Amino acid sequence: MPTFSALATAAYCPRQLYYRRRDPPDGTPAAAERAYDLSTHYPELVVASDTALRTFDLAVSPATYRRRLRALRERDCWQTLTDPPESDALVEGRDCRGRVQKVGYDPLRPVLVSPGDPADSGVWEPQRVRAVAAALALAWRERTPVESALVEYPRHGVVREVRLTAGNRALYRRTLRAVEGLDGPPPRLRDTARCGSCDYRAECGTKTRSLRSLL
Repeated sequence: MPTFSALATAAYCPRQLYYRRRDPPDGTPAAAERAYDLSTHYPELVVASDTALRTFDLAVSPATYRRRLRALRERDCWQTLTDPPESDALVEGRDCRGRVQKVGYDPLRPVLVSPGDPADSGVWEPQRVRAVAAALALAWRERTPVESALVEYPRHGVVREVRLTAGNRALYRRTLRAVEGLDGPPPRLRDTARCGSCDYRAECGTKTRSLRSLL
């Protein structure tokens, strides 16, 4: 049964998932653990001084971070973010399974913590797939509909909602089919920003061209 992580990787690049399956990484990345730990300190951080905030690995200024946390405190997700009924829960659904950093009950929805940077608006495609997968798995476990999931970016003090729209469900189903049908290395991606940051770039052999060569 595919994991949420495998689905997110396939949405980013199916060939990358092929390499990761062949050579699985060891444990949870340190950056992910730091991000989750940071997300457990919001009640302290929202009132912390600039000096105190600078001791944390934040991606924005202390003033911006404090302002964003105060805005989060006014949202209905604050209780789930700061005192979730479930933490680090293994959720198994009909089609996939994986770990959910936080689970809220009112409304019922999963929260996925990301160590990375948020998109300018919305949520990156791989994270949308992961969020939908987690929401559907949670709905299967609880035998009740789940309408949305949250993606949390603790270093930025940002939380984005992913609704289970028809489009997001379709994206999830396409990715699930791709993962289930993966048998051997998929075709390489060509000239994308994704290749430039991939850990398997040298092994994969994808050739990227500079802007100068394209002009």
